[in-house]
Amino acid sequence: MSIKSKVSEQEWQTRVDLAACYRMIAHYGWDDLVFTHISARVPGPEHHFLINPYGMLFEEVTASSLVKVDLHGNKVMDSEFDINPAGFVIHSAVHEARDDAKCVMHLHTTEGVAISALEQGLQAYSQQSLFALSSLSYHEYEGVALNPDEKVRLVADLGNTNFMILRNHGLLTCADNIADTFLAMFILQRACEIQLKAQATNAPLVPINKQILDGIRAQASEVTKSAGGQLAWPGILRKLDRMCPDFRD
Repeated sequence: MSIKSKVSEQEWQTRVDLAACYRMIAHYGWDDLVFTHISARVPGPEHHFLINPYGMLFEEVTASSLVKVDLHGNKVMDSEFDINPAGFVIHSAVHEARDDAKCVMHLHTTEGVAISALEQGLQAYSQQSLFALSSLSYHEYEGVALNPDEKVRLVADLGNTNFMILRNHGLLTCADNIADTFLAMFILQRACEIQLKAQATNAPLVPINKQILDGIRAQASEVTKSAGGQLAWPGILRKLDRMCPDFRD
């Protein structure tokens, strides 16, 4: 019996969208072999969520291959795949603490890790950076994320923000849906890329006026909610249907 026939229509759509998200991360070259994760809450009261099978490349992830787990990391549906314990610690912490964080994305992009290692972190050098800076937090590095005790500190650092830079580690975004989480990461990643390219010129840089930055920060919730993920998402699905339609399997 197929996975599709075993789950609700709403869960299947979440599976399709999450698989699409994995494929787009692979398309942009933002994956790290099998070592980062995107998770999404399954509709329903159980607080179950979907995460990638450990050992499967992002370009291989399909709607059916995603593993459904509870907040304790137990598989709640039969799967031949395991999950990454480090990925579970980070994602379960956010899902458990934030009802609005229905999707959580964590990446180790070269540019994201580079910015995370800079003492001043992300700076207001681009329009893209303003969206991230309006709702940005930092979490200090504590080693490979295997210690459940770190969850408390990570959640406290995240607060109610939607963008996080994990020092010496990478980037994290979360939102109410998969489309907005993807767009948030797209914006954060672009801001990191732009900053590093600008800094590499060694020419004087022009930061965005503090009044503009403060104005956007004061309206953080409005800015992040109007990011427009749902507007771009149908086009992303059409692109994937042309490139690799098997993500829907």
